[in-house]
Amino acid sequence: MANAGDVVNRVPITIALMLGTVMNSLDTTIANVALPHIQGSVSAAPDQISWVLTSYLIATAIMTPMSGWLSVRIGAKLLLLVSIGGFTAASMLCGIATSLPEIVVFRLLQGLFGASLIPLSQAVILDLYPLNRIGQVMALWGMAVMLGPIFGPLLGGWLTDNFTWRWCFYINLPIGILAFAMVLLFMSSKRSGLSRPFDMIGFGALTVFIAAFQLVVDRGPTQDWFSSPEIWTEAVIALIGLYVFFVQTLSSRHPFFPRALALDRTFVSCTVFGFFIGILLFSTLALLPPMMQEYMGYSALQSGVATMPRGLGTFVGMLIVGRLIGKVDTRLLLFTGLTLSTIALWQMTHFDLSMNITPIVVSGIIQGFGIGLIFIPLSAVAYSTLAPELRAEATGVYNLIRNLGSAVGISLMEALWTSNSAIEHATLAAHIQPGNPVVSAGLPQVFNPSTAFGLQALNGEITSQAAMVAYIDDFRLMMLVTIGCMPLLLFMRPPKTAARDITHAVAD
Repeated sequence: MANAGDVVNRVPITIALMLGTVMNSLDTTIANVALPHIQGSVSAAPDQISWVLTSYLIATAIMTPMSGWLSVRIGAKLLLLVSIGGFTAASMLCGIATSLPEIVVFRLLQGLFGASLIPLSQAVILDLYPLNRIGQVMALWGMAVMLGPIFGPLLGGWLTDNFTWRWCFYINLPIGILAFAMVLLFMSSKRSGLSRPFDMIGFGALTVFIAAFQLVVDRGPTQDWFSSPEIWTEAVIALIGLYVFFVQTLSSRHPFFPRALALDRTFVSCTVFGFFIGILLFSTLALLPPMMQEYMGYSALQSGVATMPRGLGTFVGMLIVGRLIGKVDTRLLLFTGLTLSTIALWQMTHFDLSMNITPIVVSGIIQGFGIGLIFIPLSAVAYSTLAPELRAEATGVYNLIRNLGSAVGISLMEALWTSNSAIEHATLAAHIQPGNPVVSAGLPQVFNPSTAFGLQALNGEITSQAAMVAYIDDFRLMMLVTIGCMPLLLFMRPPKTAARDITHAVAD
């Protein structure tokens, strides 16, 4: 329980926690629309620039399960100060980065420091307020979490167009400094002194597996996958890390993750489900801004405007589903969300270079609304059959797997896009022969392959069309993955008291 000083200061403490949450949630989306500009600034290849996103997600995935243990070990206040201060400093370093390795390392630091902000903020708020006010306060806190997906793309686009992409990171400085000062001034220091033994071997093995596996996915496209000794080495290291983690989990008295979690059918199926939801949400947000800016002529601000309705759809979906949980079978809500996401992705498979903004906005609203129907019910179901003492650990596992899905999804979709766009370019170009009278008669003069200018213009058009076909291939694959998630609903048991789990679900 919170002490008397914290209860008196709970309003400024809550404001500080919400500022930290906003800062963290903004960074999940604000950099997406700036990716093409960052790519040009640091001279990165299209498949390499995705590391700016995946490095952040991987670091967050690794550190999130440690947040509960660290808060008990060193105290919530000190952990919050370290998290906010480190995240703010890493944001500044991202802004001054001059090369791809620098920005990737600094984004890793952002993820490492920021991983504790959302789960720890939730825990402190739950400790500050009486039960009869928890729902109201958590609703406000949940709105802060949603500010990032809603306004991140728009703010990132505006900052990039009017200033530079670096301000997408500098914007965190005033927010972070204010949040740090308020936590320092108003929150009391408290340590329980009680913590379970930390499984360093299990944590280390898991970290090695995640890092090596992500390197395989990120580096594979440029190294010709398993034709490269590097990829084989990273794959073997990943397998060794996974093996050691499983052995340690099965044999240790105090494993990093409780073994009981793997025995709960509902939790396991929801966690697998969350992995694929991470793929769907973040992969789409990573693919759309480069598509709009590089091949459709959108500015960063225009792509942010086109992307923002997706976050609004998610927000509305979460508001509606909050009223339906406990009244409607949760699996029905999940099925509806998956169906809407499938419809949106089907619409996206019909994108073309000549379309206006309407199809992007409409599909974004539908997909966002579908995701909003999935997030809260999925969390409510995931924890509903677990013993109360396992829920803190379960939250860490669930978020780790979902973030891992997001990072892997972005990397795989970018890799497939790179490969498919090259294949489609070669296929389209093979049909364009200067001596072919059909081709010569059907092409505008500006694309005349007999002239150097016409050949260059024609190659540019083929490149754009091939890129769009590759994007459509990615959207089609994501649609099939969404459909493939539906059978997982059969393994879930609806929660008997789902309403009590909404508090947990808002943060997840």
